[in-house]
Amino acid sequence: MDSNNKSLYIFILIITVSTGLAGLLYQGPIIAFQGFIDLQLHPSRLITDFTQTAGIGGALLNACLNGLIAVLIIFLSKVRLSGPTIAAVFTIMGFSLFGKTPLNILPIILGVYITSRIIHKSFSTYIIIALFGSALGPLAGFMAFEAGLSGAPALLAGALIGIGTGMILPALAVAMLRLHEGYNLYNMGLTCGFLGVFVASILSAMKYDMPITVIWNTQPSLLLILLAPAISLFMVIWGLATDGLRKSIKGLGEIFSLSGRLPSDFMSMVSPGAALVNAGILGLLTSAYIFALDGDFNGPTIGALFTIIGFATFGKHIKNTLPIVLGVVAATLLSGKGLTAPGPLLAFMFATTLAPIAGEFGFVTGFIAGFLHLVVVERTASWHGGLDLYNNGFAGGLVATFIIAIVEWYQANKHERVGKR
Repeated sequence: MDSNNKSLYIFILIITVSTGLAGLLYQGPIIAFQGFIDLQLHPSRLITDFTQTAGIGGALLNACLNGLIAVLIIFLSKVRLSGPTIAAVFTIMGFSLFGKTPLNILPIILGVYITSRIIHKSFSTYIIIALFGSALGPLAGFMAFEAGLSGAPALLAGALIGIGTGMILPALAVAMLRLHEGYNLYNMGLTCGFLGVFVASILSAMKYDMPITVIWNTQPSLLLILLAPAISLFMVIWGLATDGLRKSIKGLGEIFSLSGRLPSDFMSMVSPGAALVNAGILGLLTSAYIFALDGDFNGPTIGALFTIIGFATFGKHIKNTLPIVLGVVAATLLSGKGLTAPGPLLAFMFATTLAPIAGEFGFVTGFIAGFLHLVVVERTASWHGGLDLYNNGFAGGLVATFIIAIVEWYQANKHERVGKR
């Protein structure tokens, strides 16, 4: 292992372990562990705020363990820590505050592994699909805890459907990527949402009730308020220490010139240090937005912050996210919704999955993408019954496909007309 990769492993382990220790110290080991155990046997469809259902300590301990599982899988697969893998670890940790548990993600990861063995390919080829595919963790949880089964049969049913889901995700992920051509950073969100619609339709036909509910912690906690900003600041410091001030500033300029279209690994395209500084800055700015609006720092919002931080090493930066978030704000205000309501607040952060559209086609197109995203995302969760935790990735994939189809058709015909003159 080279020094850069070793440094990144130390960095990510500090963050994951510190998150767990914060949870243990905040509520005490006994309460935190009890909350963690309760989460494993609790339904987790959108939106289930684990800081509300299991307490802050249990939720943070859950995030820590899932993060360590992801890091261990990456290490054992002999895959370098880079933009995609850092984004995966942060996203898994973030969503472990409102949907993912070791019990519901491991069967899906195992399913992807089984598929890799069946087709005689290295698991490392599909590790990103396996990690991000854990977005369908609530499906395993639904079969185990909401389908009317109990005991060992319930756990077996959840495990089997999770494994089966993981086995078909690689094929679907490749097909979904072709639809939006890399302009939706959360490709697995679209993939899992697509599959989730079919599964939810089957479950509905079998008379299973799948109402969408919102469990949302509105109680302020200093730990939750400071968690994402503290990690963001740590990333800036680590990045500056890695590259130095001058190289980091130059690297940021290079990152801002990139569209962010998949796959844009800022760590390999520019440098690890600049990518970490970029992630920290974006995390601090987004945290400041929530704080300025007096929004809730809870499981879902911190999960969104973690996702933004992770993907700031793999496609997002200030320049390509600004038009998107402004579009979301405009759509929120025009529709008469509150900026701190759960849907608009999460859309503000998760809509940055469309950052490559602004990066490639400019401010206006990015603004339109953000505007459309809020309109679409508030309907899509009901289509898959909350089974796809990356609902914004699902909506973002639909919006990206819609916009790219129009833009590319127009550009192709415009060039054809020019060529005939």
